[in-house]
Parts: sequence; structure tokens; C-alpha cells
Amino acid sequence: MIGNQKQRLLHRPSAKGWWRMVEGKAVALLLSKQGIAHQKHRYQTLRDRGSHVPSDEQMFETYEASHLLAFIIDSHAENPLFQAPVTKPKHILDIGTGKGSWAVDVADLFPEVTVRGVDLFPPPVNWIPPNCILEVDDILQPWTWRDPFDLVHLRLLDAAFTLEETDQLYQQCYSHLQPGGWIEQLEMSSFIECDDGSAPEDSILFDWGTRLTKAADKENRPLGIMRTFGESIEKAGFVDTKTKDYKWPIGPWPKDKTLKEAGAVNYQHWLIGMEGYSMWLLTKYGDPVPWTKEEVQVYVAQMRKELSNPRIHVYHRARRIWARKPTDDEWVKVESIP
Repeated sequence: MIGNQKQRLLHRPSAKGWWRMVEGKAVALLLSKQGIAHQKHRYQTLRDRGSHVPSDEQMFETYEASHLLAFIIDSHAENPLFQAPVTKPKHILDIGTGKGSWAVDVADLFPEVTVRGVDLFPPPVNWIPPNCILEVDDILQPWTWRDPFDLVHLRLLDAAFTLEETDQLYQQCYSHLQPGGWIEQLEMSSFIECDDGSAPEDSILFDWGTRLTKAADKENRPLGIMRTFGESIEKAGFVDTKTKDYKWPIGPWPKDKTLKEAGAVNYQHWLIGMEGYSMWLLTKYGDPVPWTKEEVQVYVAQMRKELSNPRIHVYHRARRIWARKPTDDEWVKVESIP
């Protein structure tokens, strides 16, 4: 099953296709025309501000690469798509679904489950399983889904929210989960690291994380939630927190076969995605003053050149956390303690 799933991920069509409407509402057509045009990229918005990454074909390819990367890294697990021990789920929610890849794969793997993927923009999909629903919505607004979820999945939402909005989001997740339901989130660091000295200390690669973090702080949507989202999840009331830390290689330099394959995919993830990840932040909030589009493009070109050096062995960290909403019986026991 895992091998077939990987092959399907590698060969999934990327052409734009039809969009499944939500309860007969033609919201996708309307929202696909909204957004903020900035430096020849379109950034989706539903409120007074937009996403800091564009909703264009290049970023959708980046999302697909990150999905395949995470799948390969955990391909030896019984279930590479999520680690939470969810039993007999009926309803699963994917927040920040991007291209919808994770939601589609979970729906394909569990045909008896209704899987909803939600994001600010309609993804370019040409097929989804009948038990998968992709929706355009603002998850910071009150949720209107009637059925409680058995699993809420989140991934790569760094710099998407303010700290207050992050707490609000986890409270929404908690409120709309079944008692005993699970939350799971996967985040990656923007800081590139090297353990063996193969990259010089003055490499521009080590500048990336610091520079983008400063810009995101100015926007009040901080990067670096990988270090804090576990604490935020527990603050919302979740228990039985489990953590899995990773070192994701950039490039096919590891000797381990799985990591080599993952590194090759991650290399493409970075090459394709760097301009999209940085253009908004650096042209709006660059240090010491906002950059021009051309300055960002030169910076990204320098990053790509150094990443393309086969002699350097660099990586970035990632962290997966899953936690459980207490059951009603557990709450009764807590309340009965004198």
C-alpha cells in the first residue's frame, strides 16, 4: 500500500481542473478571483490581510513537494500520513490544505471517512475521491461544520497567524473535536544547519532563517512556531502529547536510502519555493528597509547556487506533535478530585 501510494504521489497530475462546490455554493469561482496582487504574485485574502505566500502554480508545486517529502520521511511507518492513534474515524479535517494532497490521500486510504480540506484559496485539482471535500474558508471565523471531528490535521502554518490567532485556532480545534479525538501538526524550521562543517560559516544559507524571522516579526506573524506549538496545544487543553523531531536533508547527500530520496525532494522544495516564501516578507518588511523585487530575486539566486553545491551537507529541522482531547470520563474524574 505504501509503495503504491508513493508512486501515485510521484505521478499525480498537476493540471488545473474542476472544483467541488460546498453544499451548492459557488464560492470557489468568486474567491479564486479575489486576492492581493504583489510583485507579479497573487496572495489570497478573506479579511483585511492576505497569506504571506502566493496562491500560484509555483507554490502549489512547492506544497506538493513538501507533502511528498513528509510522506517519504515516514514511509516506514504503518501510516505515513499521520501518527495519531485514531481508531475508526468518521470525520477528519485538514487545516491549511494547500493543494489538497494530504486530504486527498487520507480520503483515498480511508474511503469510509469524510475528509475535509480547508484553505484560503481553491487548489488546482482535477480529481478528488467522493469522500473528500475541499473548501475555501477562513478558519479563524466561527466554524459551521456540524459533525465533530476525530482528527484535526495542520501542517506548515508558520507565520500564518499572530500569537493570539494561534491560541484561537487551537481552541477551535479543541471545541470541534470528539472527546478523545486527536490534533496533529507538522512544522518545519526556516533555519538551515550543517553538522559536519561542509558549509562555510559565512554561507548565505545560514542567513535565510534569521532574515525571514525578522521580517515576519515586523508583520506580527512570527516564524518559529516549531519551537512553541506543542506548548500552545497543551495550553488549549490537550493531553497525551507526543513529539517526533526530524532532520530533513536538503539534497541527496545522506547515505541512508530513505533520507537520500527525501533530500532530493526537499532540494526541489527549496528551489521551487524560496521566492514564494520570501517575496512578500522581504519586499514588505525587509531589513533595514523593504527590498525591491529584484533584490529578492538576486538573494534567492544566491541561495539556489549554494544549495546546488553537492559538497555541502545541510538540513533543517521539523517537528510533528499529536495530542488528544480528554474524554468525558476523564473530565468527570478531574472535577471529582477534592
